[in-house]
Amino acid sequence: MHSYLLHNNRYRWLGVFIGVLLALTGFAASVMFGVHKTEWHDTWQALIAFNGSNEQIIIRDVRIPRAFIGAFVGASLGICGVMLQSLTKNPLADSGIFGINAGAALFVVTSFVIFGVNSLTSFTWIAFLGAGVSCLLVFILGSVGRQGLTPLKITLAGAAIAALCSSLTNGMLIASNRAMEEVLFWMTGSVEGRSLDMLLKVAPYMAGAWIVSFFIGPAINTLLLGDDVAKSLGQKTALLKLLMGILIVILAGSSVAIAGPIGFIGLVIPHIARYLVGNDIRWLAIYSGLLGAILLLLSDIAARFIAAPGEMPIGVMTALIGVPFFVYAARKGLLQK
Repeated sequence: MHSYLLHNNRYRWLGVFIGVLLALTGFAASVMFGVHKTEWHDTWQALIAFNGSNEQIIIRDVRIPRAFIGAFVGASLGICGVMLQSLTKNPLADSGIFGINAGAALFVVTSFVIFGVNSLTSFTWIAFLGAGVSCLLVFILGSVGRQGLTPLKITLAGAAIAALCSSLTNGMLIASNRAMEEVLFWMTGSVEGRSLDMLLKVAPYMAGAWIVSFFIGPAINTLLLGDDVAKSLGQKTALLKLLMGILIVILAGSSVAIAGPIGFIGLVIPHIARYLVGNDIRWLAIYSGLLGAILLLLSDIAARFIAAPGEMPIGVMTALIGVPFFVYAARKGLLQK
């Protein structure tokens, strides 16, 4: 896509300011709204004068951690989508194409079935490990051959690892007669029931990856001109691709570890950001992070009401939002870089 709305930096920074306001509004709405009714004064008192009421307990221990997790995971998945689509040069790439979601799910289910692990805190690190291992295998398989690491080979390797991990996961789920409600709920993607401690364990890695993604933006812009052009300008393309792969593991792996496999954020958000600010990776990273946070916060709020008094997993909500957008974008040609 060659046309975009915000053509100069003044408008782009204005867009960032508006995006920050929208993200803060979504955060506040996530804290305020839910099946259990709360008021603004409950939120304020929960922060400065906690008295132990049910409303304040819900706000402090449930909704505030949930809002932070939604914002961090959404931002990370949005930026991860930019990195994935840039590395693979595939406009349809998301964390599923690297086998990240499938690898994390395989490790979680294996730990539950074989080792009896059933705590969400333990799932965090197990899923992170599974995501990292699956990405490593993708890079190894994608590097085999004379041509080395190419977009087509890494895409095919990711699809193969994803299919393998998914098959093994489904096989264990079918073979096991144990109750797996917690695992199955995790596998659909959700921010419900997650504690702030879970986020704090991986938040520094997320934030670090956000910053690095912005600063290597000019190098990625050069890489997108073609490997030959980048090498002629003195760029170490293999090292840059490896760094991008590490960022993908950190961003997607930490997101999957906390919230489970949430789809379509990494696919949809970079195209919206590209429509707004063009192909400069620095601006794409900023806008994709903001838009990803906004979309996931809004999806989480909607998930609380659409199946009230129950709750729909947020992964289902992002799919309900992402599929229509995907059809629209495909019809309008928005998926072409």
